[in-house]
Amino acid sequence: METILEMRGIQKCFGHVQALSHVDMVVKTGEIHAICGENGAGKSTLMKVLSGVYPHGSFEGQILYQGQEQKFSNIHDSEQKGIIIIHQELALVPMLSITENIFLGNEQSRAGVIDWNSSYKKTKQVLAKVGLSDSPDTLIADLGVGKQQLVEIAKALSKEVKLLILDEPTASLNDNDSDRLLTLLLELKSQGVTSIIISHKLNEISRVADSITIIRDGASVDYLNCREEEVSEDRIIKAMVGRAMEDRYPKRTPKIGEVLFEVKDWQVDHPNHATREVIKGINIYAAKGEIVGIAGLMGSGRTELAMSIFGKSYGKNIRGTVSIHNQIVDVSTVRKAIHSGLAYVTEDRKGYGLLLDESIKKNTSLANLAGISKHSVVNEHQESNIAKEFRNKLRIRSADVEQHTGNLSGGNQQKVVISKWLFTAPDVLILDEPTRGVDVGAKYEIYTIIDQVAQEGKCIVMISSEMPELLGMCDRIYVMNEGKIVGEFLAKDASQEAIMRSIMKNGGN
Repeated sequence: METILEMRGIQKCFGHVQALSHVDMVVKTGEIHAICGENGAGKSTLMKVLSGVYPHGSFEGQILYQGQEQKFSNIHDSEQKGIIIIHQELALVPMLSITENIFLGNEQSRAGVIDWNSSYKKTKQVLAKVGLSDSPDTLIADLGVGKQQLVEIAKALSKEVKLLILDEPTASLNDNDSDRLLTLLLELKSQGVTSIIISHKLNEISRVADSITIIRDGASVDYLNCREEEVSEDRIIKAMVGRAMEDRYPKRTPKIGEVLFEVKDWQVDHPNHATREVIKGINIYAAKGEIVGIAGLMGSGRTELAMSIFGKSYGKNIRGTVSIHNQIVDVSTVRKAIHSGLAYVTEDRKGYGLLLDESIKKNTSLANLAGISKHSVVNEHQESNIAKEFRNKLRIRSADVEQHTGNLSGGNQQKVVISKWLFTAPDVLILDEPTRGVDVGAKYEIYTIIDQVAQEGKCIVMISSEMPELLGMCDRIYVMNEGKIVGEFLAKDASQEAIMRSIMKNGGN
């Protein structure tokens, strides 16, 4: 096979921070090449170097594409050569149509006037290629995340893509949408499109990758040819983290005490449809030192339950009681929920969990400003010390606590969110998809933090779409379906099959 891309000795610094120290990568024409590495290893930075987001001159090393050295000044230069990057945060305009988004910045025009007939026709053609039957007039805001991801790929196809780069394309997708996307990549491969995929999901990489480059601490450390050798997940993990990981989860010795947290007869109506009940008479509890999981399919109501409990952040006409330490508490606002001893780590850290343009220091103290203030004046020295304490305790990789959280890797951003809520000293910590978009090494560190919080006598309620995560970490698991609890398992009795049987058996209203 011919080589379409070669990157040699790539080095990139941000101030005094060395993001890429020496990366070599070779991609063959017509293959799917995976890039693996822990959060902060430099994967996304490398792709931004390749695509011209970081222009030639801002890094050291060579980029050879189709046999010629390239010196891209911006992303437009790389797109002209057929290199298209789709970032983890989709770059679509919600209130524009599919057609308008696909040709935004690449308008089809005649004599300076947009040719809508041609645009519409070409949109239908590229939508058909990605398997979307939606009307080209459909607003992006009316599409689910899975379909939006396919629109991004259709947009790339409209630019006659030769090398497609996807950064964590399935991070926010459910299993069905992820499967659909991976199948599409294989179809594009059969049509001659070369792809580079960055992903933390090793099962997905095993399914589609022809070759793998592994990056650790800003340097390429291994190259695996999946066509010529057997590549195990254990080998990938060992290269990623620099050590073997026999155990994906920390060994736990639970010390479960008396009931700490209890929700009774919890009912929630849809915020926009008063006659539609979303949460239907739920009863759950968690004891001191216990990690309780909530399993369920997408749309089962897990996040709606958590948000409605935490300051009634979701829903209307909320009924039922929440008790902490056998006392009914007022959770009618976020402030009151925090004061009662509740904390909620959202599944959407970038949208709701963090202020990305603020420092680690500011984000850490955000939910408990009273803890670093006197007479309503923030003690900045104390704020810095608190942030440094959590940075060290949670092993947040950053230049210092003044670094903006938007410049951190996903795993380190997640640790900042957890720091923010741990600083409120909660009795009950609700974690919603705590390791979404986080690599295997950082996951282990987050699991260790969760275990430490439980060891301190707090209780954890953990929502996750990853069944192995729930089975590996939880002492007890509730199963939700269509707004109801349909099953409950002790850790020793739980299995993926038992949980799925519980969901399927108890489907319907």
